[in-house]
Amino acid sequence: MHLRELLEYEQIIVQCHDNPDAIASGFGVYSYLRKKGKNVRLIYGGKFPIQKTNLVLMVTELKIPIEYVEELEEAQLLITVDCQYGEGNVTRFPAKTVAVIDHHQVAGKLPKLNEVRSNLGACSTVVRELLQSEGIDLNEDKRLATALYYGLMTDTNNFTEIFHPLDKDLRDDAVFERSMVTRFRNANLSLKELEIAGNALLGYEYNETYRYAVVEAKPCDPNILGIISDMMLEVDTVDTCLVYSVLPFGIKLSVRSCIKEVKASELAEFITEGIGSGGGHLEKAGGFIQMELLNKIYKEWGDDKKIADFLKWRLDDYFDDIQIIHAKEYEIDLSDMLICKKKKLPIGFVRATDVFKPGTMVSIRTLEGDLDVEIRDDIYIMIGVKGEVYPLKKQKFEKNYHVLEEPYSFQGEYAPTVKDVVEGKNHSLIPYARACVTNGENFVYVKQLDHRVKLFTEWDDEKYTLGKEEDYLAVRKDDLHDIFIVEKSVFEKLYEIFQHN
Repeated sequence: MHLRELLEYEQIIVQCHDNPDAIASGFGVYSYLRKKGKNVRLIYGGKFPIQKTNLVLMVTELKIPIEYVEELEEAQLLITVDCQYGEGNVTRFPAKTVAVIDHHQVAGKLPKLNEVRSNLGACSTVVRELLQSEGIDLNEDKRLATALYYGLMTDTNNFTEIFHPLDKDLRDDAVFERSMVTRFRNANLSLKELEIAGNALLGYEYNETYRYAVVEAKPCDPNILGIISDMMLEVDTVDTCLVYSVLPFGIKLSVRSCIKEVKASELAEFITEGIGSGGGHLEKAGGFIQMELLNKIYKEWGDDKKIADFLKWRLDDYFDDIQIIHAKEYEIDLSDMLICKKKKLPIGFVRATDVFKPGTMVSIRTLEGDLDVEIRDDIYIMIGVKGEVYPLKKQKFEKNYHVLEEPYSFQGEYAPTVKDVVEGKNHSLIPYARACVTNGENFVYVKQLDHRVKLFTEWDDEKYTLGKEEDYLAVRKDDLHDIFIVEKSVFEKLYEIFQHN
């Protein structure tokens, strides 16, 4: 998407997420549209206005015209920036047309107008790239350069989590007000918030078995929960932490993880499942539990005094009911597994080097999670009957599949794409796909799961794929370390029982 595509609209709303921890990227889009003479407002929603001291200072010093709104008439165009329309941390305001500018992982269906660069560390960088593509020099407006620089600093944890060259370019190129940034950076807490954080940390509860901490804070700006979480995670014996605050309408959560075996986003989703919403990044996430739903579904936990016990119960349930498998060294027990044969259904395949150069790092989005794979000459990318995507080595492909003469026809709902991790570009696989079918020799051992499994595949030992109850754990008969998860509905389409082991 290009910013110029938004200029056909006259009345425009630029929306940051609720209780925004950074508003720089929204300010960047607002500034562009304002200069083009559009009737534009910069807003955010949520339960209460911004309270975080450094953001209040930033808004004041940089004269950012952001408004807190609770109701909004239908917008001709609504642009969500640093967030995605319809997600749990974004108040859903009515709009005739929606656009999305973001750097988070895609959580749902995106509108036609979108620019999502989830490989970048900050939405500030996405906006800087959009401005550059319109021929606008970031440093023409020192206020904007300062805002975007500070937004990048905030999103990358003071630049300690900065990896992408474009993020580094913004860091190095921005001509900003250094004294202002120093003030913003050192104004994270008011004295009252310092007292809240200190009292919260003194009251932590620690689980030695699972190395997690639970901390309750008095009602405060949600960003303060994140500060407390970050401090708690610096303790050498804490791998995962949950900080929460009880509000009249629900429970606000901040979740952190510093180990690859726990994705903070997945943990937040697990805790809030059915009673709220949660999500975020691998290491940092947040969530909200609706008090009404908590009282309705978990009546015994509804009392304020029992909320800590409820959260610890959910955390224990998360860690108790999980198996972690590292496929490269795992010795799988075949005694209780079925032998299944893959059905002769036409599926697609792509020679990876037809799309990417050897050595390219790509992210393959599967139904069970994302896989990071380095492209090599011997890798094929398979496209299943429901659009699921997975890598396969050339030797296994040639042994188990037969290439068809007829052209490949994709029948799924969402055409699969693979992302170049460095460039951040999504590549559609369909134009490169050919049809194939199993030759009848493709056998796997399978068993249906009665618990959750985190699987580190032989392809990716840094990110796990998640198997839930009633999904299937599968392993190829000719390679007992090629272990993978098959979602239940996909399994029933792809496999048939051949014999009991």
